[in-house]
Amino acid sequence: MSKSIEELKSLTTQIRRDILRMVHAVNSGHPGGSLGCVEYFTALYGKVMNYQLPFTMEGKNEDLFFLSNGHISPVYYSTLARFDFFPVEELKTFRKLDSRLQGHPTTHEGLPGVRIASGSLGQGLSVAIGAALGKKLDGDASLVYSLHGDGELQEGQIWEALMYAAHNKVDNLIATVDYNNRQIDGDVDDVLSLGDLHAKLEAFGWTVLNEKNGNDLEAVIAILEKAKAETGKGKPVVIILNTEMGNGVDFMMGTHAWHGKAPNDEQLAKAMEQLYLEAPADY
Repeated sequence: MSKSIEELKSLTTQIRRDILRMVHAVNSGHPGGSLGCVEYFTALYGKVMNYQLPFTMEGKNEDLFFLSNGHISPVYYSTLARFDFFPVEELKTFRKLDSRLQGHPTTHEGLPGVRIASGSLGQGLSVAIGAALGKKLDGDASLVYSLHGDGELQEGQIWEALMYAAHNKVDNLIATVDYNNRQIDGDVDDVLSLGDLHAKLEAFGWTVLNEKNGNDLEAVIAILEKAKAETGKGKPVVIILNTEMGNGVDFMMGTHAWHGKAPNDEQLAKAMEQLYLEAPADY
């Protein structure tokens, strides 16, 4: 059943609570980038993407999504659970032995919603391009979406894939760059600057869209819908989505320190106070 904007906004808070509880429970995981991408995932699964349940690996006649920066698996898992791909209760198993919810998504356990193992940065765009070309060959008019970290764009394979997609007019693909300017070693601009990313992507033959408010749910829905309107015009589409790592928790924002660090008991309690829900549906 379709959810209202207000319901989806409430869900973003719930997903943030899930993320923090998951990484805290095992003292392991990547909360920073996960918290920053909540609006993207909620917009994608709540309003924009056409998908079907029960989940099938082939995904014929439905939109596909590929997470390239697989270390932000907490937001991915929570979103899938909250949109009924698998029971919310299973979030308790995150990063535990024999769990389907590994630190980086895998496919061998058959977790609904996950179509590729990801986490080896730089590879997801190539996979998404292959899936998009496959849909063209099958006469399937559905779209393919992918998400990438900005630090991931330091990988050479990304730029090979960018060239390939433009050359082959893969215009049923919408890639999004989570542009929070932070990676595990510090600010992207300090580690290896991407320079004028918009100009570079445009020079590689892509239609480039920008959204400054990547943590505003309605703005994210709008930019994704705008991107959909640009498909089918002979060019692949990319969104530069400006987000804040650790968004929603004040002491996790403005720093790369929470890229891959779990909160302790006191920090979790403080974060949960900031992510208050009148009737939280915690697992």
